[in-house]
Amino acid sequence: MQQTISFVLDDKIQTLLFDEVFGPTTTVLNFLRKSAEHKGVKEGCAEGDCGACTVVIGELNSDNKITYKAMDSCLVFLPMIHGKQLVTVENLKHKKGNQEILHPVQQEMVDCNGSQCGYCTPGIIMSMFSLYKNENKPTQESIDDALTGNLCRCTGYKSIVEAAAKACVYDGKDHFDENEKQIIDLLHQIKSESKSIEIDKKQKYFQPKTKAEAFELREKMQNSVLLSGATDVALRVTKRHEVLGEIIDLSNIEELKKCIITDYVIKFGAGMSLEEVKKISKSELPALYETLAVFGSRQIRTLATFGGNLGSGSPIGDTLPTLMAYDTELKLQSKDGDRIVKMNKFLLGYRQTERKPNEIITSVIINKPSVNTQVKFYKVSKRKDLDISTVSAGFSVTLEKNKVTAITLAFGGMAAITKCATEAEVFLMGSD
Repeated sequence: MQQTISFVLDDKIQTLLFDEVFGPTTTVLNFLRKSAEHKGVKEGCAEGDCGACTVVIGELNSDNKITYKAMDSCLVFLPMIHGKQLVTVENLKHKKGNQEILHPVQQEMVDCNGSQCGYCTPGIIMSMFSLYKNENKPTQESIDDALTGNLCRCTGYKSIVEAAAKACVYDGKDHFDENEKQIIDLLHQIKSESKSIEIDKKQKYFQPKTKAEAFELREKMQNSVLLSGATDVALRVTKRHEVLGEIIDLSNIEELKKCIITDYVIKFGAGMSLEEVKKISKSELPALYETLAVFGSRQIRTLATFGGNLGSGSPIGDTLPTLMAYDTELKLQSKDGDRIVKMNKFLLGYRQTERKPNEIITSVIINKPSVNTQVKFYKVSKRKDLDISTVSAGFSVTLEKNKVTAITLAFGGMAAITKCATEAEVFLMGSD
């Protein structure tokens, strides 16, 4: 075990030993705000709604390249960026001789008059930078999705959307490409020296690297807080000012981030981000894709995980009705073994689930519907994006010879748990 974390910032490895100033639940936002060189990041809401604190995290992918992802830094605890690159708005410009050159997304924001008061602008710039690095000539839909998590009280968004469209036309080429080999070498250096993390100061924080380690820790610390993406847990710190005594952070376990697709089933690792799940679902599970398309923002979906979302047991969790409609199963594992639980049996009461204190959700297993089955998702909320449901629904109907042979009508937001309208299901069975 190691007691320090390391990450790349300003093209250098930064190693942090936790002390009285920075603890394991210090957010990346608060870390940056204490740095004289990185005050562009702002706090607007401290709950992931406004995007003023957006930064970009660079991670090594399977092709040994860096993938850039926009995230709300108010929801990211410092140990979660161990072994990654942290990019802030200050890193986007570069020098050519004595001249400072703005990044294309910055220059287009200037040229399109996309900034007024400027408070939210750094976060918007970082969302645009992530889009720039990942998509060339993005569609209007993709631009809107990338900027959904950034609120601006001044401009009305038209000039910002225009700036994004004009900037993202260079195949992601910029000065980051020139430094990429150096950054990759630094990330590999951190990875080669990394062990599981143990911080035992005022708080006990553990970040295991394998499932086996996680099961051992969970067996010993059954009352600890489990986190993976921390989009829910972080609010206990930023909004309720709780001191979390014991934490097991599953965010660095690669075994939980794999997806297996066969002709009949899709097995999602519980540590996969909801944005990754959304991309896979587009062609395979369209109702789940539609669910995630109106789930939070891209920054939140990139951070939130499938297992974390289900483990919270929220009665207004948008994925739950859809997963019930898909007849989903969850794999729960512990040191003692594993078991499979049907989604419609997993929820027991308000934020109470079938998971035992020593168990961890490791997989979300969805059987592909037959050609005779239709699955749909519906959501009612005050606004389309970044809003919790007033009511949500997942419906599944199987027709054989024009008769209903199987039906699920699941509703969220109507009771303490997501529930099926069983009497209506019985009434409709066998009908034309």
